[in-house]
Amino acid sequence: MSILADKNTKVLVQGITGTQASFHVRRSIDYGTNVVAGVTPGKGGIIHLGVPVFDNVKEAVAATGADATVLFVPARSVKSAVRESVEAGLKLIVCISDSVPVKDMLEVKNILKGSDIKFVGPNTPGIITPDEARLGISPENIHNKGRIGVVSRSSTLTYEAVLEIHRAGEGQSTVVGIGDDMVIGINFIDVLKLFHEDENTDAIVMVGQMGGMFEEQGAEWYAQQKNKKPIISFIAGNNLTFRRHVGYAGDIITRGRITAEGKRKTMTDAGIILVDNINQIHEELKNILK
Repeated sequence: MSILADKNTKVLVQGITGTQASFHVRRSIDYGTNVVAGVTPGKGGIIHLGVPVFDNVKEAVAATGADATVLFVPARSVKSAVRESVEAGLKLIVCISDSVPVKDMLEVKNILKGSDIKFVGPNTPGIITPDEARLGISPENIHNKGRIGVVSRSSTLTYEAVLEIHRAGEGQSTVVGIGDDMVIGINFIDVLKLFHEDENTDAIVMVGQMGGMFEEQGAEWYAQQKNKKPIISFIAGNNLTFRRHVGYAGDIITRGRITAEGKRKTMTDAGIILVDNINQIHEELKNILK
């Protein structure tokens, strides 16, 4: 079992004919991902990478039954791409684009409000379920199927965490990059819930970073759970870079937890195992899976 995407997920790619999209979609198809359609306005009717291309999302969904989409579109086009996806009834949107304007992302959040649509990103390597589906740009060759879930804000450190799981002799159930732009879609809480509901995920690796309070919010949710799956976490960044002055407003908004120490304390108090270096993850995994 996996979360969010598996071998049965019918994937549509917006912006499929672009250079970067072509490169990564070819790799996803070779990996076994069920890519059923592409969308590039003005290029409807062609076949690209063996996949039919349509002028708009609604046509593509009607013709292929796609239920998920990956956005390889310019940042300025994300909002309209999301609106198209929602109107076409897609339930999973993975946004690779980075530096999406904050105003646009706030509008995207409003478009999604009240729906059960999962929006992953922006600025994410995507989702990969080993041996089943790759929605994004993750290096598929480093992943092995297993029982450890991974959720991360950092693209590069996601791959380091995967390698650490291998060092522990384990594989991954699903790997999710939630993205590290200022405003994102699904967060740590959303993904931690899904992993806790997944009977084939035994433990979770959580990679965070300084800035924002996504990690604290995830920790607070975790602290309230009765039946907890073990979480090992690494937080990138050091205390010195995070001790810059933020003023009274920042301190009030974060309830005094604007320091690196505050982030770490919230997480450890919740029962999360924190490591100082990412290369310690495999040691902790071996300990909890004995």
